[in-house]
Amino acid sequence: MKEFVLSEAKAETAILVGLITPDQDEAKTKEYLDELEFLADTAGAVCVKRFTQRVGGPNKTTYVGKGKLDEIHQYIRQEEEAEREIGMVIFDDELTAKQIRNIEQALKVKILDRTSLILDIFAMRAQTANAKTQVELAQYRYMLPRLQRLWTHLERQGGGSGSGGGKGSVGLRGPGETQLEMDRRIILHRITLLKQRLIEIDKQKTTQRKSRGRLIRVALVGYTNVGKSTLMNLLSKSDVFAENKLFATLDTTVRKVVVGNLPFLLADTVGFIRKLPTDLVDSFKSTLDETREADLLVHVVDISHPDFEEQIQVVERTLKDLGCADKPSMIVFNKIDAYRWVDKDPDDLTPPTKENVTLDELKRTWMARLDENCLFISAKEKTNIDGFRDVLYKKVRELHVQKYPYNDFLYPEESEEEGIVMSEK
Repeated sequence: MKEFVLSEAKAETAILVGLITPDQDEAKTKEYLDELEFLADTAGAVCVKRFTQRVGGPNKTTYVGKGKLDEIHQYIRQEEEAEREIGMVIFDDELTAKQIRNIEQALKVKILDRTSLILDIFAMRAQTANAKTQVELAQYRYMLPRLQRLWTHLERQGGGSGSGGGKGSVGLRGPGETQLEMDRRIILHRITLLKQRLIEIDKQKTTQRKSRGRLIRVALVGYTNVGKSTLMNLLSKSDVFAENKLFATLDTTVRKVVVGNLPFLLADTVGFIRKLPTDLVDSFKSTLDETREADLLVHVVDISHPDFEEQIQVVERTLKDLGCADKPSMIVFNKIDAYRWVDKDPDDLTPPTKENVTLDELKRTWMARLDENCLFISAKEKTNIDGFRDVLYKKVRELHVQKYPYNDFLYPEESEEEGIVMSEK
């Protein structure tokens, strides 16, 4: 299947568009657009301009109002006159087929939304047959309700020989409608085949998981780009791909890890993100099975991110949707080396904001009530990694005794260097 445009045009320039609504204030919109720019950068695009509009909600036909659309169009024309071509306009929400068609007609450039951008990144990141199949399924599901816009130019062309056929008359169908029906059948057939293939892959992975023996399973979960892969490499002494990009890890990787004299399985899972497309979650159910079948969830959080608390909520909602909310878990605040705060002027009588809170003050807030279920580390600088290992050992040992009370889990002849690859990577 052909991938979306960004994988074919790495250096294209882009404009970002977002809305300020009663449910999303200006600060929140800026954070979302910052993330959208990071997504675009990950996909290979360069963002040169942002447009926002304060409205009650998205316009049903053009997402933004006509005046804002004209403003964006004028900017694109000015850039073209200055020989600085704008390659695409990226919208921060998922667009309908009608919105995409109308916006393309008005702006005369390629239009992407957050969903298609994420799908493109997933298509570029997918390495294994399993991930590629899941991405292709998600792409087809995204395309299916948007097929009509591809054949708009043929919709009203000549009918057939029938003179009085009603709405369902074959004789009055134009070539566009015929092509639309053909494409719809092809895509539906392809979706069926991909679902069957994923069922077969899932059976293979289930057999693989059963063959891993009586070991406790630990899954690293969290928002994308919080350092899960770096932490995985530290604990398993492996070389899982880690990069300061969104969705650097797409394929779930599992390693056998030995802490002290206790072996267990550690899985590095795909990161979550705000506004994650439903079709993508549905398509990646087999990958997320590692999370569902885990005995312990280690929720990794980037504490240096200004909006880390909302990221926590996004992950918790996603885990709840997956039926994993009641699993034993612990939260690990990573990147403490990058945490920054601003000292408040003593003469400033306004209430302090989260930017004025030191790390020590933050630790004494709601996090203090979590006790050992809350740790602060830096995987990059290896700060407090030994403390994390100790807590992880204790939790895995307790779970092992509960789950396998008659199984000897002590393997003195094994060492931490004996990590075993347990995934398809």
